[in-house]
Amino acid sequence: MAGTVFTPSLEGMKNVKSENGVILTKPFLEVCKLILPVLDKFGSAMSLVKSDIGGNITRLQTKYDTDPTKYEQLYSMVQVEITGKTAKSSSSCTNGLLWLTRAMDFLVELFRNLVEHPDWSMSKCCTDSYSKTLKKWHGWMASSSFTVAMKLAPDRNKFMEIIGGGGDINADIEKFCSSFFPLLEENHKFLASVGMDDLKAS
Repeated sequence: MAGTVFTPSLEGMKNVKSENGVILTKPFLEVCKLILPVLDKFGSAMSLVKSDIGGNITRLQTKYDTDPTKYEQLYSMVQVEITGKTAKSSSSCTNGLLWLTRAMDFLVELFRNLVEHPDWSMSKCCTDSYSKTLKKWHGWMASSSFTVAMKLAPDRNKFMEIIGGGGDINADIEKFCSSFFPLLEENHKFLASVGMDDLKAS
């Protein structure tokens, strides 16, 4: 295959924003979906993260499918829930978007560590990114499951070889992080503006 496992998501990212700079629901979820195959290469170490991301994508996609015109813009479903006072429910789309964004923060940080710290083991890359992103939002139980899972991280060199395919993996990771990070920041800013960026896991 030409390119790396990141090639499809880099292509998809070009369509995430509308002409007037608004994040669109379907293309944003597509990019998140395209990252799931990268997680498969981690084996069981990432199964928790993968099922969490998959579940939140499905939740947002299901809502989007009920009315693609109404929910064309990613934040529209949050606004509807804020107005209806259902945003804080654990099954809300607001909650789904928040945790999806946080899981993506973790992955961006992890991929960044892989490029910036070539001497770090895979489990160190994972643990460091976890402590910088998801850890403060997780309760004791989620945190301990995560710590155990990170110990199952694959060998770093083997992993880089697998995800590299036929392209320049470090360049693609850098491109991915620099293109995706601002979108995640935008999500946080929006969620903070409606008072929903600091919810913790129960």
